[in-house]
Parts: sequence; structure tokens; C-alpha cells
Amino acid sequence: MGKPTGFMEIKREKGKERDPLKRLSDWNEYAAPLSDEALSRQGARCMDCATPFCHMGMDINAFTSGCPIYNLIPEWNDLVYRGQWKEALDRLMKTNNFPEFTGRVCPAPCEGSCTLAISDPAVSIKNIERAIIDKGFENGWITPRIPEKRTGKKIAIIGSGPAGLASADQLNQAGHSVTVYERADRPGGLLTYGIPNMKLDKEVVARRIRLLTQEGIDFVTNTEVGKDVTREELQEQYDAVILCTGAQKQRNLVIEGREAKGIHFAMNYLTTTTKSMLDSNFKDGQYIDAKGKDVIVIGGGDTGADCVATALRQGCRSVVQFGKHPQLPTERTSDNMWPEYPQVFNLEYAYEEAQAKFGDDPREYSIQTKKIVADENGNLKELHTIQMEKLVDESGRYTFNEIPGTEKVWPAQLVFIAIGFEGPEQPVLEQLGVETKNNKVAAAYGKYTTNVEGVFAAGDARRGQSLIVWAIHEGREVAKQVDHYLMGATVLP
Repeated sequence: MGKPTGFMEIKREKGKERDPLKRLSDWNEYAAPLSDEALSRQGARCMDCATPFCHMGMDINAFTSGCPIYNLIPEWNDLVYRGQWKEALDRLMKTNNFPEFTGRVCPAPCEGSCTLAISDPAVSIKNIERAIIDKGFENGWITPRIPEKRTGKKIAIIGSGPAGLASADQLNQAGHSVTVYERADRPGGLLTYGIPNMKLDKEVVARRIRLLTQEGIDFVTNTEVGKDVTREELQEQYDAVILCTGAQKQRNLVIEGREAKGIHFAMNYLTTTTKSMLDSNFKDGQYIDAKGKDVIVIGGGDTGADCVATALRQGCRSVVQFGKHPQLPTERTSDNMWPEYPQVFNLEYAYEEAQAKFGDDPREYSIQTKKIVADENGNLKELHTIQMEKLVDESGRYTFNEIPGTEKVWPAQLVFIAIGFEGPEQPVLEQLGVETKNNKVAAAYGKYTTNVEGVFAAGDARRGQSLIVWAIHEGREVAKQVDHYLMGATVLP
């Protein structure tokens, strides 16, 4: 490495973020890049470690460690340190189709398994990655790559999220003709409608879609396969089909009072908000408005955090997020050792904003909703909760016991359910005759073939709700399998 002692001499610099209170007045991205000089210093912190665990890409204890797309992180860290940005971009694009997405919204498991993170703050890998690709677009280094020849093979990809886009990109570069079907009015899947604009600007997504279109990929929107396009039509028109529909069946909350007016699934809230913003800058009123309301988000994950941030920008009166687990420790515990993903407390952008506006972190831990109460008109009025104690039984399984005397009533006019996803929605799978297992498409990892000849599956539809980097990984991998299926061999990396 260019700076062998950099990790000892230079401290980690946190990526810049706009003031929490000021950014609540708009929907622009809250994060901003570091200067070139700061990024060079951060690149210099990358160690000359013999085994770079940052790109090992595997699950340990149900959490991802290292980069699943095996980014050549030490190489482009060193190139950024040296100021060789164009070369850094070339290295980055060898493994990652969409660094502008992962550099913004990936939870950075690469940093959790960074060798430096054994005893010190990790290298700022995510910030460097975003800066490389942004500089590539700014300097005109990213241009359409038109395949020199076409194979004559046609492929239909159902779903335009990261898995669908990655497989489309790879197969198009192999010379196949690719059509991507999307039932929404804009391509991008959850990149467009599932992640708020303040985390991932929709122009960043649209820019990539435009580039893929220029490279020869066809996007067909407002089209639901199984309804607008039949299985027979797909089989007649295409040589292979890839299912990348995601895992969008939201898990419901089964509880007394669930039918009260004012209770919504989190994804419906985020989707309608983004669509209204893109369609009319909220002038159409076609979204769920939290203005002046007491908001409760049930579910402690990232989707719930995005609901908190959205409600804050709409001017909610108060916002609370319920989670069933205890607060995480400030440092790794003995059962969460490196290179596992660090299960430690942190203040995400939404919580920082809520704290700045209301004075408190909006999260409530170890809490369970017992019932929901509506008023005489059926409108949501309040939630009744109780605190829980998390215990480990003799077999090592976790159990949750109620703590008597901790009952509480919370006023609320809006509740968002963000307790995860059960798997892919079934109608399209049933229409195509695809078998499922555990609510997911039955397709073996590494092969991605379904029970239907010529039909493959990848991403969340196959593996369940996961990270964008896993979706890109599976999109790239399924592309190799489809290329081999069609041509008898594959040229794809």
C-alpha cells in the first residue's frame, strides 16, 4: 500500500451530513461527500493486511460480513490515496454494477469486517466508494457501453430492483436482448419507491436507468406479468425468464383493533410519499400525511427508521418507533466478535433528526403492542403497550416475557407497520407455475433454476428480504447461469 503506516497516523473521518434540523425542510440527500483531500487520507488508512476480510462476503450468525460482490476494496482505496480516480473507478466497476446505490444505502458490512476494525474505527470504505462513482459521472467517465454484436437470444426479467437491473446489465453486455418488466410506473423497484429520496436521490436511480436504456435494455413499465403478460406470451417471445420480483409481501400485525382507520403498512407509506413527490412535488395530495399527528412506527429496522424521517419532514406532532429487542450495546460483546457485522448502538440519520427536533431518540426498546383502540368513528386513537424482558432458555432460544406493571397508553393518529416481509407476492409465481419453499421461490443458490424450464430466480424473491449488495450479487450470478444456459458457455465474470 502507498501509506503503510497510514492506519496508525490518520484517524477516521465521518462522512459529512447536513444539519439535522435544516435538512428536515427538504427531501434532498442528507449525506454529502468528503473533500478529495480527506478521501485521500481515508484511503491511506487501508492496511496492507495479508487477508482483506472486507470483501469476503458471507453470512455469519445470520448477518452479512464483508462485501458479497467481492469489491476489490484495498485496490481502489490505494488508488484514491494516490489521486488516481479514473483507475479507482475501473477497479470498482469490475465487481459492482451500481456503486452509486451501494455507496449511499448499503449498511457497509465491508467496514464491519475491516481488519483495522479489530481495534480501531474501520476505513471509510462506503464514503470512498460513493465518491469514486460520483466523480466518474461528474467527469464523464461513465458512458454507454454498446455491445459490439447481438446473440439473437431474448431474455425477460420480471422486476427492476437491484437484482433485476444487475442481471439485465450483465446479460446485455454479453450481447443478449433484454426486456425488463416493472409493474410500477417507474423502473427501479425498491430503489425508486422503497428508499426515501433523502437517502437515495431518485435522479441517481433515473440516471442509471437512462444509461442502461442507452446501452440497449428495454424497460416496460405499468405492466404486471401474469396479468398484462401471460406465461404463454413470455414463453413464445423469450428464450429465458428471470424472476427478480423481490420480497414485497409485507408482514401484517395481528392484534386487537388492527382494523382502525389510520394504520398503514410502512412500504405503502414510503411508496405513496415518493410517488407524490416525483409526480407533483406533493401537490396532488396522493400520499399519507403525518402533519400535526402523533405517529407510531411498529418495527425497529431500517424501513421503520425511514418512516420516522418521512413523518418528521411532513411535520408530525410526535413520532415514536417501537422495537421488541433491547437497546444494543455501545461496543461489541463477546458473542459478536470481529469479523461479524457489529451489533452495536448507533444514531441513524432519522434518529438524529428526531432527537434534534424533539430532544429525544424516538426509539422505544423491549416493548410490545397489546391492543389498538379507535374512537367512536373508527379512527385510531391510542396504542396500549407493555415492556418485555428478553431471556435465553436452556436450549439457547430467546423468549420474551411481559413485565407486570409496565403497561402504558400512547396517543396516536397514525401507525405504520414495519415488521418485515414474508416473501415474494404469490400471484405471479402461481401464474408462471413456479414452485415455492418457505414462502420463497424454490431455486438453489448458485444455480438459480426453478422447476419451470428456462425460468430462473434471483434476489429477494429467492433468498428473502436482504441487502442491496446481495441482490446485485445474485443478479450477476444468475446472469452467468442464464448465459451458460443459452450459449453452452459463459463469458461473464
